[in-house]
Amino acid sequence: MTDRRTFLKTAATATAAIAAAPLLESCRRGPWADGNVENPASPTYEEDSYLIVPKGAGLRITGTFLDEISHDIPHQNWGPVEWEKDFLNMKAIGIDTVIMIRSGYRKFITWPSKYLLKKGCYMPSIDLVELFLSLADKYDMKFYFGLYDTGHYWDTRDMSWELEYNKFVIDEVWQAYGHHKSFQGWYISTEISRNTKGAIGAFHEMGRMCKDVSGGLPTFISPWIDGKKAIMGTNLKSKKGVSVQKHEQEWNEIFDGIHDVVDACAFQDGHIDYDELDAFFSVNKKLADKYGMQCWTNAESFDRDMPINFLPIKFDKLRMKLEAAARCGYDKAITFEFSHFMSPQSAYLQAGHLYDRYKDYFDIK
Repeated sequence: MTDRRTFLKTAATATAAIAAAPLLESCRRGPWADGNVENPASPTYEEDSYLIVPKGAGLRITGTFLDEISHDIPHQNWGPVEWEKDFLNMKAIGIDTVIMIRSGYRKFITWPSKYLLKKGCYMPSIDLVELFLSLADKYDMKFYFGLYDTGHYWDTRDMSWELEYNKFVIDEVWQAYGHHKSFQGWYISTEISRNTKGAIGAFHEMGRMCKDVSGGLPTFISPWIDGKKAIMGTNLKSKKGVSVQKHEQEWNEIFDGIHDVVDACAFQDGHIDYDELDAFFSVNKKLADKYGMQCWTNAESFDRDMPINFLPIKFDKLRMKLEAAARCGYDKAITFEFSHFMSPQSAYLQAGHLYDRYKDYFDIK
């Protein structure tokens, strides 16, 4: 005979089991659907079962910076084998353009430049420029050479040093590597956010030098927007940030002064909040169209909202930025940067997961 307490307990359990059935069935479509509980690394479910946003609505990332001369993210100490694997990972998701973010920073350089070695720079253990160009040749990618960063600009905001050094670097690198079919452009690596004193003249002169030596190959810049998240270190306190109107006014003046020698502008997208993306992106696109420039986005794949510098970004944040770029009609999306923050072989475990979520979203097999 069943007493009242036992009956109620049994009934409640049965009701819960019925209610949970759809969820359990959903779980059965997960990684263990084939019954192979010892090998959950071979999922059989359809990602559509979980995504609640339209797939592929963002602008695909087709370019990435290559950063092995950095002062704020760790080196991964890769050699030719690891770099080739990474180029294959890039190729697999449609990346067709690689950009050396800078060929040197202060005393560390990526190639054995005779000029820079005489200036006190250290001899690198490997010629990364030759390696990257050879891999870009092999995998049919475009390579953009990033100019040398003296470091003086960050200390003094004086851009004359960049001009003085790079007039020699540009000539030397073109003579040494210009024969590569993948050498398809230049990146003027000095980053600004506002109409910094002397910036227009310096950018124009460096763009002109690049074009003159290479027969007019394209150049681009990647400035940052002086938004509420344009803060240093781990201080996450927001500042007021530049207004959309002031941003438009200053960059209208800058574009007016450089558009004949700078072909594209890829604003960094991480210094403004996610609900500000459309307003600033629309202005950027309008200005680029006005001056006949390509409008790219530098879709940062690291997270500026964390108290730790710098970790791979949450997928939804990257997705929202790419969707805004698509809505505003941007021409190309590049990222800073694939190898640390999106690569399956990154030192950061989260990067490989971001790579997988990106592939799910764009339905890349």
